[in-house]
Amino acid sequence: MPWRGGRPAAAHEHVRPAAQRHIASFRLEPQAVRRARESVAEHLPAAGVAPGSAFADAVLLVTSELVVNVLRHAPRSPVVDVGITVGAGHLVVRVADAEPQLPDLSAEGMGAGLRMVAELAADYNGDVSAEPGVDHDGKVILVRFSVPSQGHGQQWTSQKSRETTR
Repeated sequence: MPWRGGRPAAAHEHVRPAAQRHIASFRLEPQAVRRARESVAEHLPAAGVAPGSAFADAVLLVTSELVVNVLRHAPRSPVVDVGITVGAGHLVVRVADAEPQLPDLSAEGMGAGLRMVAELAADYNGDVSAEPGVDHDGKVILVRFSVPSQGHGQQWTSQKSRETTR
């Protein structure tokens, strides 16, 4: 059609790329924190997140804190499931355990660790939520981030590194 100027149909122009998902399970033991971080870090480059960037550091810190919370608050959980999903400009960290009690995510109810997680998510226009497990008796904590554009992330990282070298 002449009005398209040779472009594909609109339905094809606006198709979002498929989301990338990675989920790993770890036995609940102190090494679970390190293993979860390593697993998430391994999959960040494929999701377009630069290793060592401020955003990658925030995602890894959130991962660590959520797994530490499972160690502290869900000791009867035999495993912890840690996952990331990336798509449509967002990255979601997902941590599931077998403890059904949902955390209090109000400003007054959050402990220091979850407050830090919420602040990191907010730094990237994201949020924290908790929901009952769908396929198990436990719960899932979800931390959503908007993935910064590469130019924005690089500028922020460069600015941050200049601040720490002063």
